[in-house]
Amino acid sequence: KAFLHHTVHLSCYFPNSQKIDIKNLLIFWQKGTNKVVHEVYYGQEKQDHLSPEYINRTKVDMGKWTLQLLNAGVEDEGHYQCIIMEKVDEQSTKVIHKSECSLHIIANYSQPEIAELHSGELKPNGYLNLSCSSSGGYPEPKEMTWLISHENITRSTTTHMDVSQDAETKLYNVTSKLNIPVPTKSRTNISCLLHLREQLGSLVSVPLGI
Repeated sequence: KAFLHHTVHLSCYFPNSQKIDIKNLLIFWQKGTNKVVHEVYYGQEKQDHLSPEYINRTKVDMGKWTLQLLNAGVEDEGHYQCIIMEKVDEQSTKVIHKSECSLHIIANYSQPEIAELHSGELKPNGYLNLSCSSSGGYPEPKEMTWLISHENITRSTTTHMDVSQDAETKLYNVTSKLNIPVPTKSRTNISCLLHLREQLGSLVSVPLGI
């Protein structure tokens, strides 16, 4: 997992127990089956076969057999492979190591914010019309719930969550609406909670006091 626009470290996990000289090795990092991310050709980095989106975005640390991918974006999500081949003779090489990893991008959502959609004064027999919004996050969240508390009782309600994805940034914006009778008992606090995926926990709004 890596945060959006941060540097990702993709490791080969190559022990090199035989202490093979890098000048006898070909090292490729590739994404999926057809995109070359980086290649080291007998000790020299080459850019001949790189996919255009990775040019000038990678750095290699041969001491740790690790590739740094700079400024990670949502489109970099996916499956990566590291393949190491050893030179056998002038004509041939053999694969001596392969490793794989999956990259998931995370972007932080803004703190959920409650807005009052009703106009004018709240009447005792009227309805409270609220929305809760959060923006600029990734991946798509699980759900939004509302917490309605008065005295020592809190009840939770899950409403439909509208989700939109920005065509360029691929980040998500979410909104949920709540429509309930105006509380007539003691003071009521209403919060909204955004539940994230990937074991990322949840975000809570500032409570609205009615």
